[in-house]
Amino acid sequence: MGAGHAHKLYRAGRSPVHALPPHCKIAAVFCFVLVVVSTPREAVWAFGAYALLLAGVAAAARIPAGYLLRRLLIEIPFVAFAVLMPFIAEGPRVAVLGMSLSESGLWSAWNILAKGTLGVAASVLLASTTELRALLLGLQRLRMPSLLVQIASFMIRYGDVISDEMRRMRIARQSRGFEARGVRHWGVLASSAGALFIRSYERGERVHLAMVSRGYTGTMPVIDDVTASRAQWIHAAALPLTALAVCLTGWMLL
Repeated sequence: MGAGHAHKLYRAGRSPVHALPPHCKIAAVFCFVLVVVSTPREAVWAFGAYALLLAGVAAAARIPAGYLLRRLLIEIPFVAFAVLMPFIAEGPRVAVLGMSLSESGLWSAWNILAKGTLGVAASVLLASTTELRALLLGLQRLRMPSLLVQIASFMIRYGDVISDEMRRMRIARQSRGFEARGVRHWGVLASSAGALFIRSYERGERVHLAMVSRGYTGTMPVIDDVTASRAQWIHAAALPLTALAVCLTGWMLL
């Protein structure tokens, strides 16, 4: 985890949110999501308040609204599932725009859309303001099992290696005049996939031998031990604590 590694979601900047230690931001987002999930679905106004809180964080981090909205498209499959619920759920029916919809299905769809969107938005803000290497260091700082952190680190790093290998193999096929046009070319693509698997496996073995020869014993050395001051923890806790106040108010008003 010593080398730098950028990811597509990260947006470089010098905002107060960017400056917070990664483990503070991870803990804040995790607690915020827990509060959102614990909010009663009938407290519609509370979800609007959560959205305003995230908008405030985005403004402080100087993340444009369009940038954030484009990355929320990842939740489209969940949106499609939520849209179907009023039609397939059972229970009392209500008329909406001339259609007979399930009342419980409507509430369930709203529950999934509201909480899912807020959770994804919070995660996107975290990824947009924290480098990937810093996220891994933050997880390690929060005492996440070392083996899981290492698996995540290797997966992220060698995902790019495998992608580059696929690109080189594609260029090699094209330089020989190959272009997949139909089912009859699937055999060549299958052979390429098999070759990619063998090359990736062999590279993994070489990397492991290199690590062992350099003294690897099952744990990765921590080069940058990121710490957080009390003031930084207070700043990071502002989001989940404010959300908690909104959640408690929503329960009391039911």
